[in-house]
Amino acid sequence: MPDTTTTLILPRWVVPVEPAGTVLERHAVAVRDGRIEAVMPVEPARKRFAQYSALDLPEHALIPGLVNAHTHAAMSLMRGIADDMGLMRWLQEHIWPAEAKHVSPQFVKDGTLLACAEMLRGGTTCFNDMYFFPESALEAALAANMRACLGAIVIDFPSPYAADPDDYLRKGLALRDRYADQPLLSFCLAPHAPYTVSDESFAKVAKLAAELDLPVHLHVHETVDEVARSELEHGARPLERLHRLGLLGPGLIAVHAVHVSSPEIALLARYGCSVVHCPSSNLKLASGFAPVAALLEAGVNVALGTDGAASNNRLDMFQEMRSAALLAKAVAHDAEAMPAHAALRAATLGGAAALGLESRIGSIVEGKEADFAAIRLSGPELRPRYDVVSHLVYAAGREHVTHVWVAGRLVMSDRALQASAFAGLDTRCEMWQNSLSSSSDSRP
Repeated sequence: MPDTTTTLILPRWVVPVEPAGTVLERHAVAVRDGRIEAVMPVEPARKRFAQYSALDLPEHALIPGLVNAHTHAAMSLMRGIADDMGLMRWLQEHIWPAEAKHVSPQFVKDGTLLACAEMLRGGTTCFNDMYFFPESALEAALAANMRACLGAIVIDFPSPYAADPDDYLRKGLALRDRYADQPLLSFCLAPHAPYTVSDESFAKVAKLAAELDLPVHLHVHETVDEVARSELEHGARPLERLHRLGLLGPGLIAVHAVHVSSPEIALLARYGCSVVHCPSSNLKLASGFAPVAALLEAGVNVALGTDGAASNNRLDMFQEMRSAALLAKAVAHDAEAMPAHAALRAATLGGAAALGLESRIGSIVEGKEADFAAIRLSGPELRPRYDVVSHLVYAAGREHVTHVWVAGRLVMSDRALQASAFAGLDTRCEMWQNSLSSSSDSRP
């Protein structure tokens, strides 16, 4: 639940993300009942909000909480389980067998708690998740006091979680109905990928998304092989197939979108789709280089995600911002592609917009919910400071995040996580490591 206390946060800089390109120096942010009450210069703020609890952060930049727009959070328990191989071999020989043997409600809860701890310590306040047993991920997110968008996963083969596509949808939608009023939660439909979901299942997803006004979150155009397989099996590239099935629209969250042509970029823009760029995962799995500059130039909303820790291996949005900005320049042969402010927007407001939450989070604007991260810009690696946003994207790291708020609640203070749910997590992770290590399917 939102914090009901009043707080006056006094950083050296406020980077609100809206209006674009803005950096406010010597400004304060007042928070009441979990929302941003005011953003104004320090001296009048101290007078107006003299009764508020004040937190001085003289070396810090305050930014909106980072939004990790694509995760498989529970896969944190598989971090490093199988590295240095291509996507399909990684999935078929290691990940899917390990999941069939080990994934359970407790696995998902512990793995998601581990992910929440890592993400909060890196300034991420909201994550969009796609995995089995989403009710367990939900429990973990609430225990961590973290904002989450939970996907009702759909896949055309059975798992320990569900028997068939209808079963996946039934369970996911029942969870959404049960928690529809929880302020830190939102929901989407999450058909896994074009190569694991049939036309019939996609048609059901499209119908439900339209009826319930839910986003649709899926992997698409991640690899060359995926595109070639779609052409062979369906006579169409994946995006063309999704278009034919009625899935393109403002609610589509297209994850990866590495191998998209100019006409496909135009199609994504025309239908108001969002793309979640996962640069570290794409690099590690050798999937390729997404044409981010072209997507942005066409007007496509670009968000950032880490993917799961098994294919990254970090849930580190600072790393994703830096990698995204650098790769965009290299791919476009243009040093001006995806400048620092654009990378920060993708990691905040871009993610919020992809999830349909841009009216609530993603920027430091009066009336929005108070999701923030404070980054200490001190130390030899961060001096001198000519451009705060440049430092945030190109020089700072998650280790510089000191304080994090979600809906006005201080969830990390001076690098210390505040939720009691994290107690004993190390021991439980060691138990899972022992269990997975003893399985032959876990060894490369």
